This record gives sequence, C-alpha cells and structure tokens, in this order.
Amino acid sequence: MRSLVVIPTYNERENIEALVHAVLSLPLSLEVVVVDDNSPDGTGAIVAAMAARDPRVHGIHRPAKLGLGTAHVAGFRFGLERGYDRILTMDADFSHDPAALPDLLRGSAEADMVIGSRYVRGGRVVDSPWHRRLLSRGANRFARTMLGLAPRDVTAGFRCYRPEVLRAVRPETIRAEGYAFLIEITYRVQRAGFRIAEVPITFRDRRRGRSKVSRREIWRAWLTVMRLALDRRPL
Repeated sequence: MRSLVVIPTYNERENIEALVHAVLSLPLSLEVVVVDDNSPDGTGAIVAAMAARDPRVHGIHRPAKLGLGTAHVAGFRFGLERGYDRILTMDADFSHDPAALPDLLRGSAEADMVIGSRYVRGGRVVDSPWHRRLLSRGANRFARTMLGLAPRDVTAGFRCYRPEVLRAVRPETIRAEGYAFLIEITYRVQRAGFRIAEVPITFRDRRRGRSKVSRREIWRAWLTVMRLALDRRPL
C-alpha cells in the first residue's frame, strides 16, 4: 500500500526533521506531507529543504496559523487527489511514536478508521503532568458520554483512514477547529456506519517546544460536543 502521513506543524523546527526521518526509515511504502502554518521559527524552510532532497517529502505552506482542523483537511485533500491507499495523521512533537505506524496500518486491514489510543488495554501516557492527564481523560469521557461514541480515545490525532471514509464524511465541511475537529470527525465516521478500531500506543509528552493545548481549545471542544449532542440531523 502507498500511504501518506499528514503532519501539521507550527513552530516545530526542533522536531520536524528527526520525525520525518524516523517515519521514512520504516520498512513501509510511506510518504509525508507537512502542513505548515507559516511557522515563525522557520519550520517551513526546513520542510522545503527536505522536500528538495527527497521526493517522498511534500510540503504545504500556508500563509498564517489557520488551525489543526484545516491543516488535516489540507493533508486529506492532498492524499485523496494523489490516490494514496491510506492516509494517516500524527503530531509533530514525538508524542506519537513513528514505530506505531505499522500497527495502525495493520489495523486498517479490518477497520475503516484506526485510532492510536492511550485508553485501551496496553495504551499508556508517560512524562505528562497529572493535570493534563486528568483533563484529557475528562474530555474523552464527556465526549463519549454525550455523543455515544464507541472509541475510548476520541481526541487522539494519531490515526489511519481509508480514503473512502474521508470522501464520505466530507471533513472539509466540519465546523469544529483545533482538537475539537478530531471529536467531530470521529462522530461523523461512527454515524456513517464505518468500522472504527483502536490500537494501543504509548503517548509521551512532547520532547521539545511548548504544548499548543490552551483554554481556548478546551472551550472549543466543549462547545463542539454540545452542538453535536443537540443537532441530530442527518450528515
């Protein structure tokens, strides 16, 4: 299978080159597209240099910080237009271990969307402050309860999608932004009747740089869950 890994970035110059190298070192037919939101630290220039050296590396350079959700959409569009067999997403800060990518791809043999999950048997979180762990578990439990979602980790950005799923759920029409986007796309995939699987991962707090989870992100997620819970119209 030809698979594409979508990596959204904003100020990830300390991580991006090592991460892309780790992904492409795997014994798989993988390519990478980095969606950079005009990072002031020069992440985009690093990606452009890598792309010039390696045809498996692609860059989408956006004019401003437009958000995680639209970055995923840009990566999805890139992958769908070029006919990849699987499209994966992961964070740029090594919180998602590239070594788990084969597990996500294996899971996609039976499922339409596979989530790299912290909250199934075998999954775990390390090197993360207690308050962030508590916040993450609480957000997941709230979203799952309010929306009847089956997956245990609905805010995880480490995923593998079959192309037909993305065409069906039309992520470009999702209203949510930031990490709330991940909740809404999970909700759409489940409601559309696609098969969702989870594989355990070890989630590590970022090695370098600052976390991008803010109070605004939390507020967005709460509003998204409430909107979806109240709006049961057909997709």
